[in-house]
Amino acid sequence: MKRRTATQALVAACVAPAALAQGRPVEGRQYARLGQAPPGTAGKIEVIEFFFYMCPHCNAFDPLLEAWVHQLPADVSFRRVPVGVTLMHKLHQRMFYALEAMGALTPQVHAGIFNAFHRAGIEANDEAAIVALVGKLGVDTAKFKAAFNAFGIQARLGQGAALAQAAGIDTVPALVVAGRWRTSPSMAGTPGQSEAVQGQQALAVADFLVKQARSGKTS
Repeated sequence: MKRRTATQALVAACVAPAALAQGRPVEGRQYARLGQAPPGTAGKIEVIEFFFYMCPHCNAFDPLLEAWVHQLPADVSFRRVPVGVTLMHKLHQRMFYALEAMGALTPQVHAGIFNAFHRAGIEANDEAAIVALVGKLGVDTAKFKAAFNAFGIQARLGQGAALAQAAGIDTVPALVVAGRWRTSPSMAGTPGQSEAVQGQQALAVADFLVKQARSGKTS
């Protein structure tokens, strides 16, 4: 996958909202209503990203999403939920939750994991490789091993799987807003657009849905 330059990202940021400005997002096209709302954060309009680290589309979306998250208003909360059903997915989910439990899942570490997989070609298919990876990112490996094998991590995996099921997640990356709606770059964008433009389209739809939630509207 080609790396996006800062100029390309800036162009995408301008083009995507302009495209949506021609008309409001349409339910059933740019976003879907959830039949079963996953639990959220009390008192906040919660946005959840569902992703997995080996997904190239998640890797492309992440820098755009990270910039968007830094500009969220105070009444909006954000969190990530790693998903997937294979053994590798489960290992990477455990890595995510262990780092989160340690307070070590900084934006730099999160981006570093994506970079290791998608730019450096590192494979982390067992615990030893995962420990080595986070160690290279400056994480205390002794504390990480303890967190990685902690009893509570299994419960976090189950909670994440339940959230994904409730949200009807069948592709990633995907965003769920206020427990009511789901959108994604593939839903919000159109065929033939670059991943950068599709990603910005998804964030523009998410902005629209946040406003809907804030106003109390349900459609």
